[in-house]
Amino acid sequence: MTSGTSETSGNGTRAAGHEVVYIGGYTPETGGTGLGLTVARREGGALTAIAETSAPGPSFLAMHPRLPVLYAVLEREEGGVAAYSADPEGPKLLADGNSGGSYPCHLAVDPTGTWLAVANYGDGTVAMYRLGSSGLFDGRPRLFPNEGHGPDPVRQAEPHAHQAVFGPGRTLHVTDLGTDEVRRWLIGAGPEPHPEGPVRLPSGSGPRHMARHDDRWYVAGELDGMITVLDSAWREIGRTPASRSSVRNHVSHIEIAPGGRHLYVANRGPDTISVFALAGGDGPGLTPVAEVGSGGLWPRHFALDGDRMYVANQRSDEVATLALRDGVPQVTGEGFKVGSPSCVLVVPA
Repeated sequence: MTSGTSETSGNGTRAAGHEVVYIGGYTPETGGTGLGLTVARREGGALTAIAETSAPGPSFLAMHPRLPVLYAVLEREEGGVAAYSADPEGPKLLADGNSGGSYPCHLAVDPTGTWLAVANYGDGTVAMYRLGSSGLFDGRPRLFPNEGHGPDPVRQAEPHAHQAVFGPGRTLHVTDLGTDEVRRWLIGAGPEPHPEGPVRLPSGSGPRHMARHDDRWYVAGELDGMITVLDSAWREIGRTPASRSSVRNHVSHIEIAPGGRHLYVANRGPDTISVFALAGGDGPGLTPVAEVGSGGLWPRHFALDGDRMYVANQRSDEVATLALRDGVPQVTGEGFKVGSPSCVLVVPA
């Protein structure tokens, strides 16, 4: 796909052009109110609906790195995964299959476009599909179940794979909220368990999402509301609260701005977005800059798009548009109504 036109704002941040925004969420059969996949376009600062495609609980989305193929998990007990044409006029179903587990909540494509990794929250199984030259599933998935539990008897009675991230050295990393670890695989001719095994994280932290910048990893703990900072060898450098609010925080998404100046984290409960300045040094290198309202209730996910941040506020049925001013989100009052949004994916038009 060719990139859309863009310009630079006065503070040096790229202003978004005519990007297409794909929104996934929960549908009535998966405990939500949405229709499925929603397609919007930014026009004059606001999102305008283009198309909708019915799908059962497409709670997380990912794009193929080269082909116009959009992938979605179908978050239900008998988990599913689907591939769609990335058509702004309305995604068309190309193929679907089993996720290899229950309640899949995240998926990612490796940079070469060869493998699709799926994190099944319900039973902790990680599935890996080989992708063919067309971007569609090539055969049955390789399945990697897990065992273990954490100290929380309600949320950590069993494994709960939560996010898949392809990192350096062709290594797949998957957070497991139920077992307080990051599981790892080496991706060669096929996925193989990492010889050093999983990375153990603080007990009861409930790792959900993570991000990497330079030689550091930043892991958001859904259960303890903390950000754990680790070096490239996965040794803990330090930890800091994701929110300064006294309200219990169920941290959701974490992401680093292009250029690495700021780290953002979404806080469910406080319903805020926290901003940290990144720095090196011996400590965790996270300096609180601001904590602002998410523009709605229960911010489950967000996406950065030049001088804008789009926040999927699941419980207020809206994607809020926040303006980034010197890297700090500002509520604009612009909202895009959509049922139970849980993922925002920005793709150049």
